[in-house]
Amino acid sequence: MTQQSRDPRQVVEILSEALPYIQRFSGKTVVVKYGGNAMTEQTLVDSFARDMVLMKEVGINPVVVHGGGPQIGDLLSKLKIESRFVNGMRVTDAETMDVVEMVLGGLVNKGIVNLINQCGGKAIGLTGKDSGLIRARQLKVHHQSPEMTAPEIIDIGHVGEVEHVSTELIEMLTARHFIPVIAPIGVDGQGRSYNINADLVAGKVAEALNAEKLMLLTNVAGLMDRDGTVLTGLTTEQVDALIADGTIHGGMLPKIRCALDAVKGGVVSSHIIDGRVPHATLLEIFTNAGVGTLITDDANPSIS
Repeated sequence: MTQQSRDPRQVVEILSEALPYIQRFSGKTVVVKYGGNAMTEQTLVDSFARDMVLMKEVGINPVVVHGGGPQIGDLLSKLKIESRFVNGMRVTDAETMDVVEMVLGGLVNKGIVNLINQCGGKAIGLTGKDSGLIRARQLKVHHQSPEMTAPEIIDIGHVGEVEHVSTELIEMLTARHFIPVIAPIGVDGQGRSYNINADLVAGKVAEALNAEKLMLLTNVAGLMDRDGTVLTGLTTEQVDALIADGTIHGGMLPKIRCALDAVKGGVVSSHIIDGRVPHATLLEIFTNAGVGTLITDDANPSIS
């Protein structure tokens, strides 16, 4: 159905359903981790940018944290720099870190900013190095095989974790009606740069801002049980139990831990949502059905 042929009554019904959500979340902060298919398929890219602008227009304060792993890999390949991974994390020497900063802080970040601005928003691109936004420390990777008596610490270079998030710059920008777009690069006390997992940065930014929501866009429909059914409306205790019994495992585990930690750290709710669905963020916020997994500390959340 085209926009011209849509039944006006259908439009009114959609707006009516969205009204209580708009009223509840106006003035609140929503941190969105943007990556995966939503960042690479053009129709999804366009819908994401429009979603951020609409959220801002109805009084919600979106803060975007983006990834860019595939784009980093593509440029490293063109430069004939080998990509190596340990436990799924890119080994990042000084030369690779230069490429990471060019891609995340430049190409990807400015591309997202431009798209949001083209849709009528006012986006500002940042990295964690701006105004000391993200203070980082080197991530220690431990490896232990059955024959080892003690774990081995592996140095994977400029890969970091978040030590502290300074919210002053973000709060100043959102108060002036800008949409901050943050590349997940941090800096330590000696000025060394670190590449940080975007999910982790989004979670820590959401905690520091006391955000209403953390939304992690993924390439799956959400957290699924053993039968393939999407689970939602989960409490932190239920998620802990699903981790303990092995239902949550593999690649989904770090993302779920990030969402879980954010809620335990004060974020009202975390959402694992299907970034392959156009306008996924609006569907999750403004409709009764949603498009993913909701995690809260409340067993009976009202309009979460």
